[in-house]
Amino acid sequence: MILKPQDVVVLLKLVALGPQPWTYQHLAVELSISQSEVHAGVRRAVAARLMSDASTVGGRPVLPALAEFLIHGVRYAYPPERGELTRGMPTAYAAPPLDKVIVQPNEPPPVWPYAQGSVRGYSFAPLYPSVPAAAARDRKLYELLALVDAIRDGRARERNLAAKEIQARLAAPVKA
Repeated sequence: MILKPQDVVVLLKLVALGPQPWTYQHLAVELSISQSEVHAGVRRAVAARLMSDASTVGGRPVLPALAEFLIHGVRYAYPPERGELTRGMPTAYAAPPLDKVIVQPNEPPPVWPYAQGSVRGYSFAPLYPSVPAAAARDRKLYELLALVDAIRDGRARERNLAAKEIQARLAAPVKA
């Protein structure tokens, strides 16, 4: 089985949820994808050893393995697609938490195309089309996805800052 980009989104949503119980239906609603796609994503994540066995709906991401994949592999597995100027939701260095530590250059920021977005920037294809809507509902997920995008397309400094932040977030005990 080969991981798909939406599998990373499912794993990051599970990280954002923390230790609370989850169901395929809940994840599907929160991520705006079908239950069958969530189920398939969980199966692929388990096969890739990025998640513990989820046969009883209770599997959890294997945080050290997920951190390693996000920091060292996601950039090569899912290279970003940039496009023209559009309205959308900021990502990568232009979104929290990196927007507080990186000075914005005098060029349009990367944005996920999103009709409800308020920022004009260059189009940056998200890992999955429903990412902007899911990120708008969950700030923790938004920040994790933006950090992943900084690794996917950032300059060395941005990638290093994002990698440190991801390691810190995945290493810290999650509180419900």
